[in-house]
Amino acid sequence: QVQLVESGGGLVQPGGSLRLSCAVSERTSTPYAMAWFRKAPGLELDFVAATTWTGELIRYGNSVKGRFNISISTDDTKNTVYLQMNSLKPEDTALYYCAGGGAVSYTDAQYRYWGQGTQVTVSS
Repeated sequence: QVQLVESGGGLVQPGGSLRLSCAVSERTSTPYAMAWFRKAPGLELDFVAATTWTGELIRYGNSVKGRFNISISTDDTKNTVYLQMNSLKPEDTALYYCAGGGAVSYTDAQYRYWGQGTQVTVSS
């Protein structure tokens, strides 16, 4: 059973940076695509970004598209996917989930494996 474990969340001031990490437990069954979603109180699950492990296909969600200070990447040697977030805003506050699936998709239903989430709070 593939397990995803997120880390790197925390409290940061507006304009600050965080790098979220998602470690995948086993390589033999590693999902082809990895993604980040976020869930803020009172709002629906929001697609942030997704990538294949090789990075040949990357997609960003509408809520972060155009913000060049957010990027998704992978480290194949560490079985880890990252979400680098700079110039954070209060509206980025949410529980961030890592997900794994068979293809890059904007839709959460396409991802079979999910982590428990890591909280990001942007506040002064």
